[in-house]
Amino acid sequence: MLQRSIMCFVLMLLAACASFYESTYEYNRQFEQGNLEQALKTLRSSNAYNRTHAQFLNYVNNGLLLSVLGNYEESNTWFEKAFLFGEDYRINIAREAASYLTNPTVTIYRGEDHEHLMLLYYKAINFMKMERYEEALVECRRLNIRLMQLSDRYASENKFRRDAFVHNLMGIIYQATNDWNNAFIAYRNAVQIYEEDYQPMFNVGVPEQLKYDLLLAARRSGFRDEFDFYQRKFGMSEFSETQSAGNLVFFWHNGLGPVKDEWSINFFIRRDGNMFVFYNEQLGLFFPFPVNDERESASLSKMEVFRVAFPRYVERPLFYQSAILRLNGEDYPLQLTESVNRIAFKSLEQRMVFEFSKALLRVAMKKSLEYSMRKEDEGLGSMIGLINAMTEKADTRNWQTLPHSIFYTRLPLNEGMNQVTFSMVMPDGRKDDHPFNYKVKPGQTLFHTFTSIETRSPIR
Repeated sequence: MLQRSIMCFVLMLLAACASFYESTYEYNRQFEQGNLEQALKTLRSSNAYNRTHAQFLNYVNNGLLLSVLGNYEESNTWFEKAFLFGEDYRINIAREAASYLTNPTVTIYRGEDHEHLMLLYYKAINFMKMERYEEALVECRRLNIRLMQLSDRYASENKFRRDAFVHNLMGIIYQATNDWNNAFIAYRNAVQIYEEDYQPMFNVGVPEQLKYDLLLAARRSGFRDEFDFYQRKFGMSEFSETQSAGNLVFFWHNGLGPVKDEWSINFFIRRDGNMFVFYNEQLGLFFPFPVNDERESASLSKMEVFRVAFPRYVERPLFYQSAILRLNGEDYPLQLTESVNRIAFKSLEQRMVFEFSKALLRVAMKKSLEYSMRKEDEGLGSMIGLINAMTEKADTRNWQTLPHSIFYTRLPLNEGMNQVTFSMVMPDGRKDDHPFNYKVKPGQTLFHTFTSIETRSPIR
């Protein structure tokens, strides 16, 4: 009877052995083919997304889809649910305990650091499109609070703790409301973070548009010394202010961010006094664990080598490498302002030591249980060993519909109707054109986002 129950448990776990991307394949297929309405229906009927353990991912995917579909108010309702989930998240002790005997997929997914930042970015963008700038700034302030929390969480100096794009976004919003003083401060902060953090960590430099906007904000604020300093710093001696009735800030969400996959490492074990050291000399990995319990010590002493599963990101490379906006015969290149892909890799890298330690402890506990059961019943112990091997799995959940990268630029518009062409450059040099018409009033700033989801084969 017990063995039959165990086999049923094994079959249930086998059904969950696919990666999260594979288990939500139909939703991802609909989204990647651009069938957004159908993707939304599939999402809302998906067993994988509607379980408690994936609640956060359900919220943010609803929010993103509705934003792309233009339902900004409803989109923000879902994103607010995701934000409050992050604020209220508490570790479920029972699920955490179960994860050490099975795998971390039984826990409630709390969301990656950069995913909590991106949901607030989308909320801010939605408010900007609705011309609700004060509410957009509230989301930017929330972003700053989240970033300060990241700074406190990680000890390494080479860490993602400040978001240049967030400060740039704040500057853009302040400029849209003619608050030039605060716009200058936000732009100045953005430039500093691009130079000190983004360039060395992500190979993302200061966008040319940001340089122009910073100089404009300095001039409009009457900061003569600061204007002269940055004009020399940027080498923009020919700077001149473009006269226009209004302007358009255009964001391009290019491609799709990485998906989580699984990789595994073989570890050996040796005893060193009252410590057991899990090690892989080839990779230079050594993790000591103190063991005081004699029974556990005896069990671990019998272990020689074992496999441990860890999460990793798989990049989905960009299909379109560049894009321009064309207005009245003049081209405006879009510039990289945020690499969501590189930030995702960095966020996981920052906590890999924790992932290693947690995974090794999980395997050690499972193996200890196995050897203890073998003393009582060899057959049952063998069954536990089989379950241990089959349930060793990494957590491959992540927000899979985020963009790979965000590009942007600003266009000066004439009063009334303006015809603008957005052109994305294909790998063979051909252009994929999309015409848009924008009607602007004097002094108005319009916001537009364009999402392209084409990608190339993943890099594994």
